[in-house]
Amino acid sequence: MAASGAVEPGPPGAAVAPSPAPAPPPAPDHLFRPISAEDEEQQPTEIESLCMNCYCNGMTRLLLTKIPFFREIIVSSFSCEHCGWNNTEIQSAGRIQDQGVRYTLSVRALEDMNREVVKTDSAATRIPELDFEIPAFSQKGALTTVEGLITRAISGLEQDQPARRANKDATAERIDEFIVKLKELKQVASPFTLIIDDPSGNSFVENPHAPQKDDALVITHYNRTRQQEEMLGLQEEAPAEKPEEEDLRNEVLQFNTNCPECNAPAQTNMKLVQIPHFKEVIIMATNCENCGHRTNEVKSGGAVEPLGTRITLHITDASDMTRDLLKSETCSVEIPELEFELGMAVLGGKFTTLEGLPKDIRELVTKNPFTLGDSSNPGQTEGLQEFSQKMDQIIEGNMKAHFIMDDPAGNSYLQNVYAPEDDPEMKVERYKRTFDQNEELGLNDMKTEGYEAGLAPQR
Repeated sequence: MAASGAVEPGPPGAAVAPSPAPAPPPAPDHLFRPISAEDEEQQPTEIESLCMNCYCNGMTRLLLTKIPFFREIIVSSFSCEHCGWNNTEIQSAGRIQDQGVRYTLSVRALEDMNREVVKTDSAATRIPELDFEIPAFSQKGALTTVEGLITRAISGLEQDQPARRANKDATAERIDEFIVKLKELKQVASPFTLIIDDPSGNSFVENPHAPQKDDALVITHYNRTRQQEEMLGLQEEAPAEKPEEEDLRNEVLQFNTNCPECNAPAQTNMKLVQIPHFKEVIIMATNCENCGHRTNEVKSGGAVEPLGTRITLHITDASDMTRDLLKSETCSVEIPELEFELGMAVLGGKFTTLEGLPKDIRELVTKNPFTLGDSSNPGQTEGLQEFSQKMDQIIEGNMKAHFIMDDPAGNSYLQNVYAPEDDPEMKVERYKRTFDQNEELGLNDMKTEGYEAGLAPQR
């Protein structure tokens, strides 16, 4: 059966023939057969129906067919031999889909005008180049082609033109000019875009290259809005009442503690922060008003990851130093160019920038009285001064270096400025922890399953 062009809208005829006796349903493959003119067994079902124009009996024909690479549809056609009135439309044989669908077709050649199109009642059609739109539920569903959609739109615009011209309506001339533009589209004098947006997800535009990708056709699935759900008559389930949970992300918690320096009463601030493309962390800061001591610490808001993480960043520019950085207590830091390695638990957990951590490392080295003080070795002093100078060059972006963070717990993070794309200068590796690493993290003796059985004999 060939796809038709323009279709006259109208209500379907009401069937008056008595219902046949119920019979066992045939197999689905025999009900919905692929649409084909060569299939002689594929014949429409004819039902005598009442014509809603002259109220005589006409004939309704139903064809249950399957669109290749799409789904099953029902094509219905009514014609009345008494008054000549006819009506053709399609209906989806399935349910409303879980998501809406939007087809964006770039029409570049006359061959594109022959693409088959399934347009349901709920689909809206747009041609952005002409600022033209056919709203949803303004036309009946149709099995047609791209050319048929445009022809149908032209017929709808021409329908009331004689009356407008007789009344000398100013819009008649503008509509005539617009009809000329639509007719030019059928010749594909210049490329244009056809968009079919169907919240029910049951519309379809043919891909002549199927199952291969069609470069001219973009298919987008999306979640329906509340207004679209109401337009389709879908009733949303009433959300179950949940007890109100306190949202800690927008609140800074405070609790009393003692200063680690002077043991005076102080307050510690704690806040839950969501790091983009990573996880939640807890930032804790203590400020002592008595001695002025300040400290901050970062804790992971989640569990130990199944795999360890090794992050390697090639520092090539000063802009790299502005990347956000989260170093957990279990993370070690290495800079191969300086032959430097910072062990686990040194400097504790920190949430800072890539510039801030090298500064903390430099301060840790230079403020040690046994390394640069009066009792230090002269040779060692020169080496540490050279180390400090190279660290300054890295911070200022004058020296290229590799910055490596190795965290067996997988709770450290270095910002990817290209996210969600891959960062060409950064490599993130996931690895399986060794027995010694699990031992250091205390995971070898941790038993989370079946521990009740081990405790039962002791009761």
